[in-house]
Amino acid sequence: MKTYLLLIVIALLLFVATISRGQDTNKTVDLTHIKFTVAEAPEWSALLKRDSGWFGGDGIYTIPLNGIKGKTAKSSDKILFIFSDSMIGTISNGTMVPGYKMIHNAVAILNGNKPQPRNIHFYWDKDSIGKPESIFIPRTPQTKKGDYYWLGDGFVDQELDNATYIFGYRVRNVSDGPFGFKEVGNTLIKITANSRPPYKTQTQMDTPFSLTDQAGESGSFGAGIYVNTKAAGAPHPDGYVYVYGVRGIAKRLMVARVLPVDFEHFDKWTFWNGKSWLKEIAGVADVATDVSNELSLTALPDGRYALVFQVDGMSATVGMRIGATPYGPFGPIIELWDCKPDLIKSTFLVYNAKAHPSLSNPGELLISYNINSTDFINDLKVYPNLYRPRFIRIKFR
Repeated sequence: MKTYLLLIVIALLLFVATISRGQDTNKTVDLTHIKFTVAEAPEWSALLKRDSGWFGGDGIYTIPLNGIKGKTAKSSDKILFIFSDSMIGTISNGTMVPGYKMIHNAVAILNGNKPQPRNIHFYWDKDSIGKPESIFIPRTPQTKKGDYYWLGDGFVDQELDNATYIFGYRVRNVSDGPFGFKEVGNTLIKITANSRPPYKTQTQMDTPFSLTDQAGESGSFGAGIYVNTKAAGAPHPDGYVYVYGVRGIAKRLMVARVLPVDFEHFDKWTFWNGKSWLKEIAGVADVATDVSNELSLTALPDGRYALVFQVDGMSATVGMRIGATPYGPFGPIIELWDCKPDLIKSTFLVYNAKAHPSLSNPGELLISYNINSTDFINDLKVYPNLYRPRFIRIKFR
């Protein structure tokens, strides 16, 4: 009898452990309903409204440099902001002063967790004649002349000497016009611990994490990273780093994972095929659609997961899907915010929403989305502070 009771107790413990690791299914996890309120976060939007130096950009991922990506940062922490295309120069009398320059990426470091202008400092490199230059420039074996980086997500790997890893999408211009470019490669950028911008000792590695599927649609990994480890502050850690990819016109979401210690060992990555983890990237499944090329996954206080993105990539809606685990299943789109009030001209567009958990208060998510223009320079001459992220705040009830 004692043996029988012991077996029952063990079975119950295993069941509870399975649930705690996020292995439940949509039969027991509500993927449809969640209570929240939403409002602008003007103090964070104002933080990036600047008239000199860096005065505009997109991308914006945030990386706590202590590696604790899943919890609210402390006042003593440092948060790395990474931007893709960025404007460097001066705004005066409501317009850009001649001499401004657009570079392909820049960074900032915020001391603490509050949007105080005195605590954020922006950085970029300089070229041979002292003009602003991108910090991250492709230099891998597969790089060709003229290639440049847009940046994906990143994190500090506490199991690899606290190095910072950032995905770089190698991009090449192929025609004129606002969308005359294409991604031609996927790169992993490594920054050693305690390095300072502009990171002159960075390492760059070509990766095998871009693909073309049977329908001829391309995709790439690095759109978002969720570090599901105890050291990173994850509430239900399984020890893996989850990396999200997006492919195709329908913006289909893919999931890969790897142990932190194996992050540079690309042959040890596995890919979710909807039922199990495979070593072959060709077997990766689509776990959701209509997301954006930049996004985030965050653990919610109730044990579920929030996938935050711009619906269909560039629509006016910031959306969220609820996940039972970091790799799904994911529920239907829940509309969080309508960005239409920002679109005061037909040339304006919004894109690539994502959450910033290290800058969020407990029970909340601070979310950014980007604003740009298809008539870029002409609109910036009239609206010089247009090209910068805006922020909203979700409070869960």
